[in-house]
Amino acid sequence: MALAPNVARNTDPNPVEGAGKSGGSTRVVLILAFAVFFLLGGVTNINDLLVGKFKAMFHLTHADANLVQMAFFIAYGAFSIPAGIIMSKLGYIRTFVLGFVIVAAASFLFIPASAAASYTGFLAALFGIGAGITVLQVAMNPVITTLGPIETSHSRLTFAQSFNSIGVTLMVYGGATFLLGNSQPIDPETASEAQLHAYRVAEGASIGTAYMWLGILMLVIAAVFWMYRSALDHAKTDAVKLEGTWGLLTHNRRVQFGALCIFVYVGAEVAIGSNLMAYLGDPGVMGLDLQTAGKLVAVYWAGSLVGRLVGAFILRLAKPGRVLATFAAGAISLIILSAVTTGALSGWALILVGFCNSLMFPTIFSLGTEGLGEQTPQGSGIMCTAIIGGALVPYLFGTVADVSGNIRLALAVPLICYAIIASFGLWATRRATA
Repeated sequence: MALAPNVARNTDPNPVEGAGKSGGSTRVVLILAFAVFFLLGGVTNINDLLVGKFKAMFHLTHADANLVQMAFFIAYGAFSIPAGIIMSKLGYIRTFVLGFVIVAAASFLFIPASAAASYTGFLAALFGIGAGITVLQVAMNPVITTLGPIETSHSRLTFAQSFNSIGVTLMVYGGATFLLGNSQPIDPETASEAQLHAYRVAEGASIGTAYMWLGILMLVIAAVFWMYRSALDHAKTDAVKLEGTWGLLTHNRRVQFGALCIFVYVGAEVAIGSNLMAYLGDPGVMGLDLQTAGKLVAVYWAGSLVGRLVGAFILRLAKPGRVLATFAAGAISLIILSAVTTGALSGWALILVGFCNSLMFPTIFSLGTEGLGEQTPQGSGIMCTAIIGGALVPYLFGTVADVSGNIRLALAVPLICYAIIASFGLWATRRATA
């Protein structure tokens, strides 16, 4: 998933010149910000592997395994607006430091959770990770805009988003090797409680180790950013304005439709990514082991990177609404193809949905906030809060798979999501030409 635009805005009309003697510092901060884009993309989407890992480790239902995403993404609904308020008080760099420290603290919670083999402990740690990343994302995009001339801000942001996609692909692929490489199944029906506990502790050891190092890395990055904490003091942010947000949500059809589409898009993308390992492991699909399936999850996310490169060109030639509807129709077609076929064709059809996802988030976001003028920050806040779809839709996917006893039938959930997105694209196209 692309990093979310922020609810606050930079108000410095000339950010580079405004930096004065701190120009060298701002360049360092810009380089660090690109590196953070790379890192946070992987930290967010490594959850897809944890869904599959925990499902096997704790012998969970599909729905219970998807609580991983619920614990993580519900933080967006809880902390998006408070994080914007915090940033308006602390400024960009100090907000970064706070976000890194929160992620670090939550990462260290994985150590006792692994030692105790506690699924509840893992979920609590993931909620903390989600809270920290929400704080970081609120400040991320406006920092990229601030660190350079305003006329080149879009190219810098696009360049930074490419780091996000590369980070997702590489870290998910590497994570599949490190987190899933030594998975040894155990039969819960024949194993004793002591054997099950020992198995879960052994399986969770790699998770605890990985997040311990992540926590240390976050603290190191926080320390580096703290050294440059005054670099952007010249760039002020607007205070987050909550007034009028409810009226915008209840009376503006464009915002309503756009927020719904952000909700279902993030939900569908995460639902497929989270359950792809289970789907590819189905004997009627590809029958893959966890590690091999996990590496193909990286290919799913790589499709978004390729799609963004192709889509950037397409968006220059066609109306955004029409492009959005076309990509959504492509996702629908691939899901149907996957559902009615078997073997490698079924598996790869679902993997290729990642390509169709590529342009949806930024296109929906821009169409949903189009023409809001001074209410754009409030509209952006609504869109960011709608990311909570990543918490709820995957759980619905898992519930359908459990109730039906057939994970293929659960594909109806993202299919409906993409149908809503396609209708928004067509609606926006007609609205633009009216």
